Amino acid sequence: MKRSYTVIIEKDNDTGMYVGEVPGISGCHSQGKTIDELMKRMKEVISLCAEEGIDKDMPKFIGVRQVEVPA
Repeated sequence: MKRSYTVIIEKDNDTGMYVGEVPGISGCHSQGKTIDELMKRMKEVISLCAEEGIDKDMPKFIGVRQVEVPA
């Protein structure tokens, strides 16, 4: 059985690396030089978190929105 996880991806301005994290799972994050590399590493870390049972009872992810505010 497969389960889907949401990965939030940002690009670190200092290193140029892509950084990903799964909302609701503490410590479930990784990085990679490309998005493909990041996603491969994210699958590995998510599997490790699932083995430890860390992904149980995680909140349901709703979404991400951007808001503009005056500078």
